[in-house]
Amino acid sequence: MPTYRDEVVVLRTHKLGEADRILTLLSRRNGKIRAVAKGVRRTSSRFGARLEPFMVADVQLYQGRNLDIVQQAESLGAYGADIAVHYDRYTSASAMVETADRLNEAESTPEQYLLLVGGLRALSRGEHASRSILDSYLLRAMALSGWAPGLADCARCGAPGPHDAFVAQLGGIVCSSCAPTGAARLDGTTIGLLNALMAGDWDDVDAAPPGAEAAASGLIAAYAQWHLERGIRSLEHVEGLR
Repeated sequence: MPTYRDEVVVLRTHKLGEADRILTLLSRRNGKIRAVAKGVRRTSSRFGARLEPFMVADVQLYQGRNLDIVQQAESLGAYGADIAVHYDRYTSASAMVETADRLNEAESTPEQYLLLVGGLRALSRGEHASRSILDSYLLRAMALSGWAPGLADCARCGAPGPHDAFVAQLGGIVCSSCAPTGAARLDGTTIGLLNALMAGDWDDVDAAPPGAEAAASGLIAAYAQWHLERGIRSLEHVEGLR
């Protein structure tokens, strides 16, 4: 059976036997991979620390019948340690890798891999508020999967904006004619923040008032979970920080 190399982000790990782990990896070229890392739980393991959640590595794998086998691993981004010591970074990173796992169930793209790596790098460095990095990641990851929210014209009928109602089930911002009773109403500051998060305009994101941040976060979480068709469990802990 052939061997191959790829760059990967470690999404999840599970114990196997006394010393092994099953890894769920998001790779740059081969999509999502499930592999066994033998002996990584032993203190003598040569690359155990390189295969923890949130770590980015260059790995060589042996193609197995059911699960591939990790033969080598070289660290490309040791983000796990800096993320794990800050609760807000850890919970945000957990929500990001859980979302990546769900979104790339069938297939992945290099853009999804690079977006996740960039988000984890930003979290590890504390470049911006952890929740803002998560919100930006969720919006952009959904867009790469074909579910970009409408943030200008009506997402349902296409009526030119601006509009002030947001409905996750209808695809984003909608006009007053399409908005159902009880739809969330947004002010211009929150709409501007949503657009800044989507575009990665961090000067505007960092300057946003707390009220707009909280409103945008709630809408983004609802939108992502609606399209994923099930809840993101890690978001419960992120919401607790609010």
